[in-house]
Amino acid sequence: MLIVISPAKTLDYESDIPDLETTQPDFLDDSAELIEELRALSPQDISSLMKISDKLGVLNYDRFQDWKRPFTGKNARPALLAFKGDVYTGLAAETMGKRDFAYAQKHLRMLSGLYGLLRPLDLMQPYRLEMGTKFANARGKNLYEFWGETLTEALNAQLKSLKSRELVNLASNEYFKAVKPKSLEADIITPHFRDLKNGQYKMISFFAKKARGMMSRWAIDNRVKKAEELKGFDSGGYAFNASLSEGNDWVFTRDEAQ
Repeated sequence: MLIVISPAKTLDYESDIPDLETTQPDFLDDSAELIEELRALSPQDISSLMKISDKLGVLNYDRFQDWKRPFTGKNARPALLAFKGDVYTGLAAETMGKRDFAYAQKHLRMLSGLYGLLRPLDLMQPYRLEMGTKFANARGKNLYEFWGETLTEALNAQLKSLKSRELVNLASNEYFKAVKPKSLEADIITPHFRDLKNGQYKMISFFAKKARGMMSRWAIDNRVKKAEELKGFDSGGYAFNASLSEGNDWVFTRDEAQ
């Protein structure tokens, strides 16, 4: 089983991290190709492209200019410990041990506009480039065209190495669009998280994002091997709701946030 999640816009390159045996991203040559094109943009171009403030435009201009290989422990950090945000709050990687990271390295992947597909211990330099950004490049009019079939082929290869045909999609729609479901040699299981509000179960973005991280962490803690085991997920008060689930769309509900 593989789990895929989205990255986060917020990053942490300041806090202390444990001593871990890190790896290099698989698609750094592709990342370098994107970086070369991004370096041609001015801070104002970046602000306009990404719809961000002038201050963030300058920050990301500097990040693109400073990006360089080789990636080391001095200029990069493991991806799972670099991303911050609702998903990563729920995942709480800073409390994981080495055996937890070993499981995550085999079973958890992060989709990325710049790096394509990241393992938890892949070193990553700071960036901002959301998958849905309409950045025209040498391969096409956006990042979906840039990555093409690359990410799907990589996931197929990794599923094959795990001798599995199960992919759990805990990514946002924006990021999972970079995967080609028809070409994926796996059953795709998509968990959904709904909270009780005004007498109805509804998807509340903040809670749903955090729950994706909590489910990822639950899978790590319980060393889940088969997707079916995820129906036992009970973090934060959620529980599998068979009556609202259909096929591989699994719904988890809770009546009160914990």
